[in-house]
Amino acid sequence: MGFRVATHLTGGDVVIPGQGVAAVDILIDGGRIAGLVGRDADVDSDERIDITGLTVFPGAVDAHLHLGHGADISRPRTPSDAASETAAALMGGVTSFIPYVMSGELYETFFDEMKAVTEAGARIDFGYHFIIASEAQLASVPRYVSEYGVPTVKLFMNIRGDEGKRLGLPGIDDGFMFRLLEMLAAEGGMMCPHPENIEIGWALTARVRAADPQGNGGLASWNAARPSFIEAEAIRRAAYLGRVTGAPVYCVHTSSAEALAAAQTMRHEGCPVLIETCPHYLTHDVTSEIGLTGKINPPLREPADREALWRGIADGSIDTIGTDHVHRTLTSKSGDIWSASPGCPGLDTLLPVLVSEGHHKRSVPLDRIAALTSANPAQIMGMSAKGGIAVGLDADLAIMDLEASYVVGPETRATDAGYSIYDGWTLKGRVVHVLSRGHFALRDAQLCDDAIGRGRYLPRRLAPRSTDKVQH
Repeated sequence: MGFRVATHLTGGDVVIPGQGVAAVDILIDGGRIAGLVGRDADVDSDERIDITGLTVFPGAVDAHLHLGHGADISRPRTPSDAASETAAALMGGVTSFIPYVMSGELYETFFDEMKAVTEAGARIDFGYHFIIASEAQLASVPRYVSEYGVPTVKLFMNIRGDEGKRLGLPGIDDGFMFRLLEMLAAEGGMMCPHPENIEIGWALTARVRAADPQGNGGLASWNAARPSFIEAEAIRRAAYLGRVTGAPVYCVHTSSAEALAAAQTMRHEGCPVLIETCPHYLTHDVTSEIGLTGKINPPLREPADREALWRGIADGSIDTIGTDHVHRTLTSKSGDIWSASPGCPGLDTLLPVLVSEGHHKRSVPLDRIAALTSANPAQIMGMSAKGGIAVGLDADLAIMDLEASYVVGPETRATDAGYSIYDGWTLKGRVVHVLSRGHFALRDAQLCDDAIGRGRYLPRRLAPRSTDKVQH
């Protein structure tokens, strides 16, 4: 007896996280994966699509980005904010993402509006993380976890004193962080700290700026003002308090060898720690000739830090890769290294960069890339229907031509930031098709306009002891 399904993908190699690459066909029905079958299976389908020569990845789950409006990266304000950046996501093989939402207000005052605006433009499914900075927000954490499906919150460890004013946030201290961790432990949540000892950062910034007031040192001066040890110290502090309280700590944008070692040390001491890095820390450093577009926080580090992070990819120390995508335009990079805005876009190039720089140049296995970008973030962040290619999961698939080379430029990206730090790079490995819940959202490397508005908000719930189940 044969199979009767809506869509039959045949001829491709299928990357299954934790298992390797399989020569199987994928059957899709009702937006979900209905079967993985041999090439000779008896299949009756509405649409049979030959993808011979292509490789199917589980769609990437980007657990770290900032979805905003213009120069404001706090939250989307119009459907077009979601439409452009979910288009960028598709170019990079991303089929669901979780932006950080930032506000001095209570999130319940605008959540429904924000959700509706995002859904109206979204081409892919999404969740939210909330940034917690006030006593009122702290008191609402149980409600955010249980009612809104937001169990993951960010704490800017660097907004001490008046440091948060530019973001419209009040200052916090370690007592606030401790109480937040206690609450997350009680409610089944997780903290995602921006790890930075800003008091030492202030002292070092004053010193470096005095020696380089015009910022002629560029990326090297920015790195010297916020060096890796202040990142590592903050990771140790957050992770230790996570162990004391019993709350997991997800170390975002790990940028350096020292920060990675700190997180590994705390993990070995029994702290519930998860480690994320970003593509730009794997591909760029202070010697990269990209000017102010390379101002990011944490800063780009030394070439040796890049190599340490690649070793962390290879040995299983690093759990996830997120883009930390920021879609401010190039106008935000005016002035010098001290006045330019931090952050860069990264959604458009996520899987192509990792396939090109990781798989082709460094022999990173394809299923390791799939674990880092899909299976692990989906499991860690409570997206239970995402993250793999298995019967019953959403049919979120990124189909790539691993041998196709292309030059990154205006025609290969969709973000409204209008640039990429990879512009001019030749990448080997291009996203050809993307399916979101069984529907084409990118086909033959072209965006499908009927995907706009198809994305849905995903309330999330974390699995117990999520730190024990990631693929290393």
